[in-house]
Amino acid sequence: MALPLPPGLTPPEVAFLCEMELVTVVPRQRLEGLALLGGQLPPLNPPHRTPLPLWLALLLKRQRRANIVPPPWLSPYSLEAILDHEIKHEDGFSPPPRLPHLPSNSLPFSPPFLPSSTADAAADALPYHWLELGEMLLEAAADDFEDPDNVRKLLRDLREVRMAKLRKGVEVLHAGGAIKMNGVGGMEVGEGRAFVGGVIDGLRKIAASREQQRKDRDREERENGYPGTAEDSDDDMDMQ
Repeated sequence: MALPLPPGLTPPEVAFLCEMELVTVVPRQRLEGLALLGGQLPPLNPPHRTPLPLWLALLLKRQRRANIVPPPWLSPYSLEAILDHEIKHEDGFSPPPRLPHLPSNSLPFSPPFLPSSTADAAADALPYHWLELGEMLLEAAADDFEDPDNVRKLLRDLREVRMAKLRKGVEVLHAGGAIKMNGVGGMEVGEGRAFVGGVIDGLRKIAASREQQRKDRDREERENGYPGTAEDSDDDMDMQ
């Protein structure tokens, strides 16, 4: 008998979706264009930069046919600035990339259809798949980074700071509040789903238990004729 699947996406599934993100490559040799389900890919002509899906860019990198250009937000300078913002602003996460201005009759874009990880991406914003994309690029294309060890350290620090914020935000649920999730990435949602969901289920059970206790107490008061029941109200009317 198969075990039930956990709710939501697992980390490997989130990483699989991240592979559709567009990144910029510098081809080492000329390659013809490909016709994919997502559309026609342009031919690769060295040394012209070309945006490609991450899965194809990683394949060409392993075959030594192309180099991957890290997005601007994966530079040490940008990661340090984003980390400082995360530390100074404890009540929220760093803002996500800004959406492009689109005509009113067009559909809005969302990852992975936003060029948030190409060479032209914003340097001051983490995209939705920032964590898993950074880890995959550092694993397969570390030689394309200026300082891969420092980038890896900064990504780890960012992950710890943001996950601490996510765990701390659960405390407001006890007071009936909510967690501000603007700017939270896909892998962070997948990793924190079990923790946050468990807290919410626990609070729901506690609230249901308190409500049942209140109903039982009210029923006992009505049966025993404690103050505040209908019988006392009738006696007060007779005395008047």
